[in-house]
Amino acid sequence: MSTDENTTTATATTAGETVTAMASTATRYAIAPGYQVNVRSGPSTQYPVVRSLPLGATVAISCQKYGEWISGPYGTTKIWDNIAPGEYVSDAYVRTGSDGLVAPRCA
Repeated sequence: MSTDENTTTATATTAGETVTAMASTATRYAIAPGYQVNVRSGPSTQYPVVRSLPLGATVAISCQKYGEWISGPYGTTKIWDNIAPGEYVSDAYVRTGSDGLVAPRCA
């Protein structure tokens, strides 16, 4: 799967002004069916849960980081996906179609 962002440019004219807006849509990945996944503040179960993803959720991965080994429906991995600032989920619960990194490494 690709992690490239697709950018769309729209131009509108309002009251004689031309406004150009850019919208970005990142690739989204499905969370394993039947799982409500905990989102943690870091790449380990030692970090606090900041929220839970609902059944059927999808996530955009901004970057990935190595952390604690986790086993889940998509295998055993130490890859953690950063889905928002300060929010990580184990890649073992995200259907990326790859056993490796699909996004840049987090700084």
